Amino acid sequence: VQIQRAHGRCFDLLDNNVLTTSIIYSENTRSITLYIHRVKHTENAESIFWLQNNHFSSLFKISTLSLPLPPKKLIGNMEREFIAERQKGLQTYLDVITTHHILSNCELVKKFLDPNSYSVNYTEIALQHVSMFFRSEPKWEVVEPLKDIGWRIRKKYFLMKIRNQPKERLMLSWADLGPDKYLSDKDLQYAVKLLSSCSHPYIYKVTFVTASESSALVIRPFSEKGTLKDLIYKAKPKDPFLKKYCNPKKIQGLELQQIKTYGRQILEVLKFLHEKGFPYGHLHSGNVMLDGDTCKLLDLENSLLGLPSFYRSYFSQFRKINTLEGIDVHCFGHLLYEMTYGRPPDTVPVDSFPPAPSVFVVSVLESILTCEAMKNGMPTVSRLLQMPLFSDVLLTNSEKPQLKIPTKLKEALKNSKECIEKRLTEEQKLIHQHRRLTRAQSHHGSEEEKKRRKILARKPVSNNLSCLTVLNFSITALVTRLLFYLAGSGASSPLTSPSSPTPPSTAGASSIPPAPPPPPLPPAAPPPSTEVPVQPSPLPAVSASRGALLSSIQNFQKGTLKKTETCDYSAPRIS
Repeated sequence: VQIQRAHGRCFDLLDNNVLTTSIIYSENTRSITLYIHRVKHTENAESIFWLQNNHFSSLFKISTLSLPLPPKKLIGNMEREFIAERQKGLQTYLDVITTHHILSNCELVKKFLDPNSYSVNYTEIALQHVSMFFRSEPKWEVVEPLKDIGWRIRKKYFLMKIRNQPKERLMLSWADLGPDKYLSDKDLQYAVKLLSSCSHPYIYKVTFVTASESSALVIRPFSEKGTLKDLIYKAKPKDPFLKKYCNPKKIQGLELQQIKTYGRQILEVLKFLHEKGFPYGHLHSGNVMLDGDTCKLLDLENSLLGLPSFYRSYFSQFRKINTLEGIDVHCFGHLLYEMTYGRPPDTVPVDSFPPAPSVFVVSVLESILTCEAMKNGMPTVSRLLQMPLFSDVLLTNSEKPQLKIPTKLKEALKNSKECIEKRLTEEQKLIHQHRRLTRAQSHHGSEEEKKRRKILARKPVSNNLSCLTVLNFSITALVTRLLFYLAGSGASSPLTSPSSPTPPSTAGASSIPPAPPPPPLPPAAPPPSTEVPVQPSPLPAVSASRGALLSSIQNFQKGTLKKTETCDYSAPRIS
């Protein structure tokens, strides 16, 4: 389930694989309590694993966050009531971890939840590829590996130096290809080499870059000051990602002038890339390098390699964000919020904003991160540059931007961009269908709805009950049965983002009984008519997929039915 085949090769989806887990039940074996939990993947696959009671403690210390691990019990820990209570607490604990944006992408968490899919040592694989590279390029030398400084599972970093320039430090990054890699091998190699010749005052310099059939390797100058994220969180660049950003000791935003200057510089380089037809989609504060008072964009190669975006679990929830330009603007909203308040937003969309250094900052955030903005679509980069927050910023850098892309490669980049956006649209459609199914299941499985159906089933049907009322009741019962049938037969259920977590399953919950059948009509005397009664046509055979059937049922409107008039001939006649 972790592999997607494209261009005749396999690409790993682990970086983009969101996991959610629910504890199904527990059992006692040899004085040990085992909790069996079901793990769901982004690809709608499921895996079943068991965990001992003491296994959860190993996950407790992955960060300095205060995680709600339920307490243990020395005496009476095998009692049914305690096990049920602890199971509920452990489910809450897992929900907090899997809905936390940084923790959910952590390799330790994924190995804990799904050890079979994450059993490979990715550091060793990276070292093998880097060693193969050094055989043909002997002038480079590895100083030390930079362990876990990034959030990606299959992207590793090394501190480098040139043999004849031992004082100069560089950083090598190695990454495997991702699921959105749609360029041919020839076009990919040509495109990544353009990065070393790219000249822009707000794009970080690339010293060397190369790509193979399965991975890519990029070397850049190493900056001791670190990224914009390091500046916001007051962190050291060489520290692990979780230690730096998961639970900062001091939360403080940047000054207003820094927000205006850095925001204007980032928007300028986004506008430049959009005009060149160069896809990006990977903007976040960790991909912005600081060079004095200048912001420079990093990792332009990510979109070429098909790697998933850091904020994909957010913008995949909103169908109006379906282009790479819209993705860049949405990610810029996250970045601006982080620069302003010193931390990322708790949920997206954002209902209200804390006090900001300027009302102009809030107006920009409202145009990107509010619920209304998600429904109407993202503003363009040009529109943001015209807003009062950035329009009066003077840029002093006089370096002329330069990025020459041949016509043939432009066409290949355009096709790649369209394929990336198409895959995103399909994923958003699945998430939307899952939400509708979840809402329908929640409604028809609620206690109020079950009571209503029971009351309707007990009511006697009067002689003057119209056929339309009976038909409406029959349709409601049919919809209820089909929804539960689809839900219990493994209907697709893509996972949600941290901003909208899936409600956990309750252990040992019994299946919800189907809706009771509608009461039969009382016998009526046949009308004195010579016309042959029209027999109701049988239901058509279910030949379409469950998804199409569910969509047809959910789109049904009772108001479109024609009203009928019933003549009651059962009353006695007096001649």
